[in-house]
Amino acid sequence: MKTEHKEGYTLINSEEASFSEFYTFFSNQHKELTKNNVIINISSNLVANEEEISLFLECADMHQESGTTFVVVYQNVDVDKFPETFNIVPTLQEAEDVLEMENIQRDLGF
Repeated sequence: MKTEHKEGYTLINSEEASFSEFYTFFSNQHKELTKNNVIINISSNLVANEEEISLFLECADMHQESGTTFVVVYQNVDVDKFPETFNIVPTLQEAEDVLEMENIQRDLGF
């Protein structure tokens, strides 16, 4: 797992050989990140199913409660199979757009 601090968010890239290995590393460090906007970039080399991606739902809820944004980037996903409130997109650019839109909504009081 590689963590980069970008302007306005923390980017986490998967570098592990399996999704379960990546999720284990991430979940051990997530508590330190709940006050930051977070974008998780899951490598297209990792094969993850809907059930595995859904493990991030609890993290997304924690971020929403703390007033921050949590976005998962995964190219091989059908976004329609996840709740509307769960931010999952196929590209990093779209993740940054979601982050920007949610920041604007918070500024406007939504």
